[in-house]
Amino acid sequence: MKICFPVQKDDGLDSEVYNHFGSAPVFVVIDTDTNSLASINNRDQHHTHGACNPMKALDNQKVDAIVVGGIGAGALTRLNQMGITVHRSQAETIASNMALFATQSLPVLTLQGCCGGHSDDGGCAH
Repeated sequence: MKICFPVQKDDGLDSEVYNHFGSAPVFVVIDTDTNSLASINNRDQHHTHGACNPMKALDNQKVDAIVVGGIGAGALTRLNQMGITVHRSQAETIASNMALFATQSLPVLTLQGCCGGHSDDGGCAH
């Protein structure tokens, strides 16, 4: 399984999970089958709210799940249509969230929990 974490900076498992999927500069992807990490630069970082293209952002790399602080409704809908489950981060780092993911303790994001816009720093405007 490939689990994607939007981050400000790739510090491996110590990376802090970013507050908004589409505005994250980098995505760290963990392959749980091989225990390998890879990073993807966000190819769609500077989009207007509601116009996020998740596959462009992920450089068309396949992932099975995403763990993030927040996400817009359009991006969530597109990801869900591709069979990608999006979970809300419950801890600061990838490592801590991976431990929670392993015990199925990360809530699945729904449209009701989506961001309403971008804040000045690129995060969610909840």
